[in-house]
Amino acid sequence: MATMMIRNVPDDLKRELRRRAADRGVSMEQEARDALARGVATPVGRRRKPILDELRKLGAMPTEPFDLKQVSDEMWDEGLR
Repeated sequence: MATMMIRNVPDDLKRELRRRAADRGVSMEQEARDALARGVATPVGRRRKPILDELRKLGAMPTEPFDLKQVSDEMWDEGLR
């Protein structure tokens, strides 16, 4: 097995890692190994999409035409002003 050292870990990240390790009853080192293994084992297609991709979708043109007045009326009727 290989050895790896990770420097400049933010304090809040270290605290959270320590808390999770304590919750599971394992060492902080084991918790870090497990978290790293979970992250690397996730298939690329199933990883969470970057937020920028999601924001771009919000600004995309609609694929089908819609009646804005109808949408507004429906919102008004439902009390979603």
